[in-house]
Amino acid sequence: MLSGQTETYSVQKTGFSSATHDEFSPVFYRNGLVFCTTRNTGLSEYSNSQNLGFTKIFYVDSIGGGKWGRSGLLSKYLKSKLNDGPATFNAAGDTIYFSRNQFTEGNLKNIPASRNKLGIFYAVREGKKWTKIREMRINNEWYNISTPYLSSDGKKIYFASDRPEGFGGSDLYYSEWKGDYWNDPVNLGPVINTPGNEAYPFINPAGELFFSSDGHPGMGGKDIFYSRMKDDEWLPPVRIDPPVNSPKDDFGIITDSLIAEGYFSSNRGKSIDIYKFKTNFPQIFYTDIQKENQYCFRFSDSGAIDVDTLYLRYAWDFGDGKKANGAVVHHCYPGPGKYDVKLDLIDRASGNVFFSKLAYSLNLKDYEQPYINSPDAVITGESIDFDAHKSFLPGYKILSYSWDFSDGGRMQGESVKYSFKQPGDVKVNLGLKLKSLSTGIIHNTGVTKSIAVFNDSGEKAAYLAKKASEKVQLPDITKYGNAFITKKYSAEEEFNQKALFRIELLSSKERPGISNRIFRNIPVKYVVKEEIAADSGIYRYYISDEQIRLMATYPAFREIAGSGFKGARINLSIITDPIEKALFDLKKNYGDLSDTYFDNFNRLTANSYLMLDQIVILMNRNPGIRLEIGVHTDNPGSATSNLTLSQSRAQLMVNYLINRGIDGKRLVGKGYGGNNPVASNVLEKDRRLNRRVDLRLIN
Repeated sequence: MLSGQTETYSVQKTGFSSATHDEFSPVFYRNGLVFCTTRNTGLSEYSNSQNLGFTKIFYVDSIGGGKWGRSGLLSKYLKSKLNDGPATFNAAGDTIYFSRNQFTEGNLKNIPASRNKLGIFYAVREGKKWTKIREMRINNEWYNISTPYLSSDGKKIYFASDRPEGFGGSDLYYSEWKGDYWNDPVNLGPVINTPGNEAYPFINPAGELFFSSDGHPGMGGKDIFYSRMKDDEWLPPVRIDPPVNSPKDDFGIITDSLIAEGYFSSNRGKSIDIYKFKTNFPQIFYTDIQKENQYCFRFSDSGAIDVDTLYLRYAWDFGDGKKANGAVVHHCYPGPGKYDVKLDLIDRASGNVFFSKLAYSLNLKDYEQPYINSPDAVITGESIDFDAHKSFLPGYKILSYSWDFSDGGRMQGESVKYSFKQPGDVKVNLGLKLKSLSTGIIHNTGVTKSIAVFNDSGEKAAYLAKKASEKVQLPDITKYGNAFITKKYSAEEEFNQKALFRIELLSSKERPGISNRIFRNIPVKYVVKEEIAADSGIYRYYISDEQIRLMATYPAFREIAGSGFKGARINLSIITDPIEKALFDLKKNYGDLSDTYFDNFNRLTANSYLMLDQIVILMNRNPGIRLEIGVHTDNPGSATSNLTLSQSRAQLMVNYLINRGIDGKRLVGKGYGGNNPVASNVLEKDRRLNRRVDLRLIN
């Protein structure tokens, strides 16, 4: 644990910086630095605003112990008559990209300085020579392109340009290597660029960006800022703490991978010089609000399929050995893990599964984040333990821990003790440096946690009591950010695809056949059908009476179960035939309740005419189909009278279709009376459901 330092960074001017010339924009190269300087150059109309002459690319070697060797031209082969640099190198150090004026040969006096723009050139090293100097295709004689920096993988080059489509005087851009050429420049966007000037980009292997700007709020002049991408967007830039930044111009920073030390340029002295900085306390650039892992959730049925809980109960299986009943239930898992969740509807009378509503795999994870472990409420003056033991960052090694207590106090270490002097709500920040175990790349991350600080224990106790009394709604499992759900089966999704509910009796790899004795007790009014699944070869046996409502299958289910047949359950059958889909839509649009098709005098209603006219259109478009119109009643009255009534109503509909030109041989009108109820006949609301009209294709 380290504490006591007051400044984030310490700064010292490098020994190779001169008192009379400019040195700036350093980059690491071999065992030293390459930088720009105005040394040993004459004056010219192309000189800079300080009238100090052309810039050249120099190299200085480090001899260790903070000492430097003699500096000089990097290469005479890179020296032009005008401005050269800044520069950047590929990882191997054998290719250099550098700024220079676009016109450097011939009689330069005939070219106005305002027209001789800066561009980016590159060269390769062969032995001790830099050769094959070429300019990049992105150069343009009408605007400047300068201060390049090449990403560590060599796939992107960042630079500054005053291109006219930018946001201000000079913006940051990048160009991407496409295998055999650099593509057109891409502006880094308005989060990075301002109406002012942005330049001198430096990007580390983690993709974290440092740059200079006089457009973002700073300390004066140019300041150095930091940003990184999150969700493919740049985060708002953060100004580097003083004394790296100052009221003067500060720019051209480079750092090691840990941001433990590095170099930058500044005119805080009599000239522009290169300064070395060391980090005393790692600056915490960005923090996310700390998330608390949840293991307790609310599970609920969507309600898209109507369920009568008088006959059925919801049964949840949470995949951890625990179960619960109810349309809405709460459950707490023991911790992160993978769980198989199921929701079934159970027949209350028999205890058998009636219908499977939902099945999915749940992968419950802890949040991958730094974690501040501490009390939520404290008292001024007491020593509080803070630790980061619960930080969960799989795939990374934590290199350092930095704490910022928002009241000027800063510490380092995985575990620290701290006391607050003033009451109030404070934000504690924890910053980590992480090293990827797969790539070795180092980057920064952090979290923030709010702490309530009180004057005495009474205030603290009152706060905690109030917090404990607040009712907290458990999160919906489907909306929790770290619960990853892979659906295996969803009845609602199949239902929304135009599907009918049917009673499945049996599924088998072997083919028992419809005449098998296993079906002998099925009441004769139910027709058993067989189908084979093309993908699995499974034989399925089901009752042909299919319904558009789940509960409409329940009376038949209970009757079949009461006959002694075991194992029946309800499944959904997705309609694929276009004519069947059309009939399904007619039932959905016009309903299937006979009360809407016949008045009290058993005459067709307006709704009946509308629906039957649609059937006429359907049958004319499909001359090969035959249709049964089945009419059902409830059970009050005699069975004979109900059968007669339903038959006369069915024939009334058939006659209308014949009068509209449909061949009578293609139509069957069948009255079922009250023999096939789809609901109880005890209450009128249920009897009404039994008075219905069915439309069914027949062979």
